[in-house]
Amino acid sequence: MVQGIDDKQLSDPTPCAEFQVRDLVNHLFQVVERFQAIAAKQPVDFTATPDYLHGDWRARFAEEARKTVAAWADPAAVEGDSPSMGMPQAMVANLILVDLTVHGWDLAQGTGQVYEPDPEVVAVVGPFTERMAPMGRERGVFAEMTDFPPDADEFARLLAYTGRRAS
Repeated sequence: MVQGIDDKQLSDPTPCAEFQVRDLVNHLFQVVERFQAIAAKQPVDFTATPDYLHGDWRARFAEEARKTVAAWADPAAVEGDSPSMGMPQAMVANLILVDLTVHGWDLAQGTGQVYEPDPEVVAVVGPFTERMAPMGRERGVFAEMTDFPPDADEFARLLAYTGRRAS
């Protein structure tokens, strides 16, 4: 999704009321960068919010995303508890997948792109998100759950648990 963003779209809205496209891409940069450190159980500063959108930011994002995948591919990354997040590392691994999957859809909606999430990822993070949604709403990470029809697919349900409505 990041590769398909035109610079003219950076000030466009997304389904995340607090994020324009630029803000959401910056958030995703923070996610992929910080979660590399979290995979290695290193301390992470969540307060800094730099602007990553300069130079060849699309190529940098692709590289940072690859590094994040490699960091979490190490079996040791999912062992034990996260010092930065205060929860099991395996849970944190699911959190990053939820964040990237749902925000990928948000970017697609904000930029008019087609989004097809990986069905294997959705099959894992859908049930996880359903279980975690009440806590996510308590912490202000998810909006109120939206309705979905009984025949909704797994991705539409995932979006609903996070307060979004599949279009």
